[in-house]
Amino acid sequence: MSVAKVTEISSTSTKSFEDAIQQGLSRAGKTLRNVRSAWVKEQHVRVTDGRITEYQVNMMVTFVLDD
Repeated sequence: MSVAKVTEISSTSTKSFEDAIQQGLSRAGKTLRNVRSAWVKEQHVRVTDGRITEYQVNMMVTFVLDD
């Protein structure tokens, strides 16, 4: 039997939503062990002078707790 915990994180990228997801999971993996999944809850963009300047995702990250 295993027990998991879910935490919400926010990540940004100037490239794409996919890059923001990857950056967030990469950073979460440095602090959290046993990351198993992520659910992208929200996506936002920042706009400057009519152009997208930043992509942001809010994710629910699931990780299994150590015994």
